[in-house]
Amino acid sequence: MPGPAVIEFGNDWCGHCRRAQPLIAETFAAHPRLRHLKIADASGKRLGRSFGVKLWPTLVVLVDGREVGRVVRPQSADDVRAALAAVR
Repeated sequence: MPGPAVIEFGNDWCGHCRRAQPLIAETFAAHPRLRHLKIADASGKRLGRSFGVKLWPTLVVLVDGREVGRVVRPQSADDVRAALAAVR
């Protein structure tokens, strides 16, 4: 995938994921052109495991298909912004 993108691994029923959604939305509002792919992950899903995801939500920041940043269970919008800093 050329260019920057973020893959968000989580699930709708995950309490940590639900709590992080406003933080994630706030951060992505400032980056409307950044691709944001939400993946419904589960223990039997291979995509999350291939990225080494163990906790939700995990946001993996990619540039041209290479990981350049990651945030696991962000506690603030600043946590998400710090992970996105690599795409500037």
